[in-house]
Amino acid sequence: MIQVTKPFLPPESEYQEIMNGIWNRNWLTNNGPLVNDLELKLKNYFNVDHLLAVGNGTIALQIAIKALDLKGEIITTPFTYIATVSSIVWESCKPVFVDIDKETLNLDSRLIEDSITEKTCAILATHVFGNSCDIHAIDKIAKKHGLKVIYDASHCFGSKYDGKSVLKYGDISTISFHSTKVYHTVEGGALIANEQELIERMSFMRNFGHDGPAKFNGVGINGKMSELHAGMGVLNLNYIEQILNKRSKDCHLYDRWLNTNEIEKPSITEKAETNYSYYPVIFKDVETLLKVLSLLNKFEIYPRRYFYPSLNELDYVGDYILPVSEDISKRILCLPLYFDLSEVEIDMICRYILSVVRK
Repeated sequence: MIQVTKPFLPPESEYQEIMNGIWNRNWLTNNGPLVNDLELKLKNYFNVDHLLAVGNGTIALQIAIKALDLKGEIITTPFTYIATVSSIVWESCKPVFVDIDKETLNLDSRLIEDSITEKTCAILATHVFGNSCDIHAIDKIAKKHGLKVIYDASHCFGSKYDGKSVLKYGDISTISFHSTKVYHTVEGGALIANEQELIERMSFMRNFGHDGPAKFNGVGINGKMSELHAGMGVLNLNYIEQILNKRSKDCHLYDRWLNTNEIEKPSITEKAETNYSYYPVIFKDVETLLKVLSLLNKFEIYPRRYFYPSLNELDYVGDYILPVSEDISKRILCLPLYFDLSEVEIDMICRYILSVVRK
């Protein structure tokens, strides 16, 4: 069976050694030494000043919205995982959808200003598939209208924009370390911000507001990362360059096989460097996609329709007509991509796909 992804796991003996240390210290959570070690290593890797590890990427988004005290309308993309939008609604804000750029699949910055009202408080943009948004354009619009910017960088471990980590941009960037991601801590995520005061506020918020055993600094929630998850993250960081290089190699192999007019591929944003976190292909029509999907499933190959449906079709977000997102979401398929995937398997997947699209 070939799934769309499979988590990278370090040698079991290395993780057992990490576990032995946790057992000896008997310190499982509440800002333990492995969490602190991971935060320091990640700050160095991304070259950022401030980073907070949290329990998952969704709680990172929710804390970001709360920390910026956002109320009213947040402009966002319909082409993303549901956590981006559900976090906005969960925090009692209203998502206002803007259509996507048909080339990059990111929020179309040229359409944002038309959707800004007196109730707009922020822009929450996703760097889709590890390909950054047009950051300079979005930041320019935000400054012009006095809006906050959150970047959902869940897919972006190793992605860059204008020569720097994409995590260095916006008021807050969030990232996911879920086991399906390029880099994972099994479950986990992080918050990144340039302002010291904002990071301090979020550090209280991720731990119920605790400012000591019996003192509280504002309202908080349980957003902490455990030592067991941080241990996995510390180990996986040792292998991240191998992982990124392997994904780059596999994506270029897919490129050579699927270099055909019958299949479209998203374009990389100008000034961006992707991390090859996904391999999306766009078919000419939904019928072709379904035929490809059926054939691959027949041979126990399971790509995924990321992101389908377009999130403006959710029953709790209001009525929107977004032709580009709705169209792309019906025709896009993410092909299997993970560290253990072999060239033979990629060849086989591509042969099956070409046997359908070339008929």
